[in-house]
Amino acid sequence: MREKHIGKTAHQALLVGILLMLLQFTDLQGKDLPYTPVITPNGSTLPWKMVDGVKEFHLIVEEIDWEMAPGMTIKAWGYNGRTPGPTIETVEGDQVRILVTNKLPEPTAVHWHGVFLPSGMDGVQGLTQPGIQPGETFVYEFTLRQHGTQMYHSHGDEMTQIGLGSMGFFIIHPKERKTKIDRDYAIFLNEWFIDPGSYTPDPSVMTEFNIFTFNSRAFPGTEPIIAQTGDRVRVRIANVAQEAHPIHLHGHSFQVVATDGGDIPESAQWPETTVLVAPGQTRDFEFTAVPGDWAMHCHRRHHPMNAMGHDVPNVLGVNQDGLEEKIRELLPNYMAMGEDGMAEMAEMNMQGPINTLPMMAGEGPFGTVAMGGMFTILKVRDDLDEENVGWYPNPPGTVASKVSGGTTEPTQSEQIFVCPMHPEIQQSEPGSCPKCGMNLKPEQQNH
Repeated sequence: MREKHIGKTAHQALLVGILLMLLQFTDLQGKDLPYTPVITPNGSTLPWKMVDGVKEFHLIVEEIDWEMAPGMTIKAWGYNGRTPGPTIETVEGDQVRILVTNKLPEPTAVHWHGVFLPSGMDGVQGLTQPGIQPGETFVYEFTLRQHGTQMYHSHGDEMTQIGLGSMGFFIIHPKERKTKIDRDYAIFLNEWFIDPGSYTPDPSVMTEFNIFTFNSRAFPGTEPIIAQTGDRVRVRIANVAQEAHPIHLHGHSFQVVATDGGDIPESAQWPETTVLVAPGQTRDFEFTAVPGDWAMHCHRRHHPMNAMGHDVPNVLGVNQDGLEEKIRELLPNYMAMGEDGMAEMAEMNMQGPINTLPMMAGEGPFGTVAMGGMFTILKVRDDLDEENVGWYPNPPGTVASKVSGGTTEPTQSEQIFVCPMHPEIQQSEPGSCPKCGMNLKPEQQNH
């Protein structure tokens, strides 16, 4: 009995000790912060601990399995189990120490992109330091002499390592900020080429990309940005990929308030709805949140798409009547597509190659969103329940609707949805066909 009692007491003491350490760790990171913590959608923030007055972080670069969206997982190279790596958050004036352990099969180095530091800490393999060999840990230590949105990324075999996802945010907050930010978000842009049915991106591809991502996630796998009506929202966009991306926000006018070089004086700011972010750049913009569900996406037409092919024949305006039936005699599941545009691709919901996202997907309150890739949703609510945001309840009379004979059509709830392949399958709400899996489409009514 005495041994059992001692064991129980020791176990309780261990639990108390762990709890105290967690409380201390939480207190160190959450007490009297001079900033609003950054949220990295689909991502995380890197923990730190104080060691002799220095903020100490630990990064591990390694091969990871990463889900781009439900139904697609890739073999990537990232930091601490994710791509982009966890966001490093600091304050101007901090002394930081960053331990980097290499678990890749080749040497690496980490460059602190845009950060003012001694040359020997800049992280360029062969130029400012030896490469970090597999299994080795290197230490970087410097004092932060600026604030702004910066990045970290591999600077050894960049083509492969960055191409497979080795990058992350390095955010330095000012000691004091004149204007309070209520919500602060960070989004990393990237593009990939992944052969349909495969798992490993091809980092040697330079221009013909087929997947485009926010924080290495493609819509409908991107987490929404949420805010309360009237919130001051900052969005930080970073890019170390190959292409420039014009990021457009619906329903708002914003001001670009900072670049990777620092703050833009208020007198030099002007209103925008789209900001261009080129490779190697960051851009911060701020706006006041307006209620609704608002799209945010890259405005290059192919970038809010998934699994884009480059050998799709152009059959716009081509009459395929009769062709479909003849081909079905050889291929029973064949469907002629493309003569009226590509939106029907979003309705197909048919099984493709394994581990391959459909070109367009995502269900909204009025049917298929028909988007993918670099696309997410800003969800702003008057009364925000962060655990259950749901779809925006549009006030009566504020939703566009079809007009017939001078009057509007019945509301969405009165619409009939049918299967293009099995017209006998009908229901009053969007969904998928139980026979073939295709998304049901609104019935075309003649008036």
